[in-house]
Amino acid sequence: MSRMTKDLLLVGSIPLETEEQVLLTCGRTVGNFVPCLPDGEPGDRSYWIAYLAYRSFHGNPAIETLHRPPPIRGIEQWKPTSLDNFWKFKVKPGVTEVQFDDLGYATEAINSYRIFRKLRDAGDIPKDVRFMVCLPLTNSAIDCHFRDPADHPAVKAGYEKAMLREIGRMLQQIPAQDLVIQWDVCVELLDIAGALPWLPSDDKFARNVEAIPRLSPHIPEEVLLGYHWCYGTLGGWPMVRFKDLDACVRLSNEAVAKSGRRVDFVHMPATRKCEESYFQPLRNLNIGDTKVYLGLIHDTDGVEGFRKRLVMAKKHLSGFGVASVCGYGRCPAEDVPRVLEVHRAAAEALRQ
Repeated sequence: MSRMTKDLLLVGSIPLETEEQVLLTCGRTVGNFVPCLPDGEPGDRSYWIAYLAYRSFHGNPAIETLHRPPPIRGIEQWKPTSLDNFWKFKVKPGVTEVQFDDLGYATEAINSYRIFRKLRDAGDIPKDVRFMVCLPLTNSAIDCHFRDPADHPAVKAGYEKAMLREIGRMLQQIPAQDLVIQWDVCVELLDIAGALPWLPSDDKFARNVEAIPRLSPHIPEEVLLGYHWCYGTLGGWPMVRFKDLDACVRLSNEAVAKSGRRVDFVHMPATRKCEESYFQPLRNLNIGDTKVYLGLIHDTDGVEGFRKRLVMAKKHLSGFGVASVCGYGRCPAEDVPRVLEVHRAAAEALRQ
């Protein structure tokens, strides 16, 4: 039986100013429908892997910065708007492994967990809800920033060691039975779709799951573990289009086979105007009791659009939960109440 006992997932980022605003707003609006809540990834984390570029890669003594987002009206920028003006780096000659002292994720998670626990103790978050931390899987962190594949062994080895230390630090302050870790997997899907021409053209699928057995087995079983298969939002969602869920299904099967521990959930996005054939690959899932959350919620067409996608998906899979297609971190903050009400209405419709 899945340990994800509720049917609504908030995928990650929420565009409010503080972690407390996110946790309080989400807890009061959809807390009864979710198994876990993220802190919304505000501040520098709102631009996802640009957080790593700005905080960990730029200025590292083993790394040379080749390009950063261009200034606007003479003011330096660090937030990219497309893959064309992304941060770009290279490993300096002679470096065999890049060292990262602190990626920042543990500090953010520990601080947010204290807020989460305070709100849960006060009754603003239900007692059975866990705290979720979303982390970029290796290729998502590296492959758009370091475009010479010759640099990848040195920087990926250092990143993975640092990420495991981050998780270890979290567990010193956050009880394992209170924690959910979600690997965010986006650049891997862009590569599989052929959207990253600087990467090798062969063995794309194998290359994009090889980090899983190096990372996931080190996460204690008491921690819930999941994977978010992501089509990307930079410049607008989706950055790439797939004709169906075949890639997500294949990735799910591989993740469950290679994680070296229980996988509690996988999340797969659905395009807004999809046909029933989009969901047909779900019949090829081989993931045991891992919970599937389908990204059927599009706030742009509300609960009615959700119901149409739900009917089609149920013809190919039963017993799944629902979510939006991605996080909302780069959407206007004023949209949050409406977005959460659509989520709540969708969760209620699923129950019915």
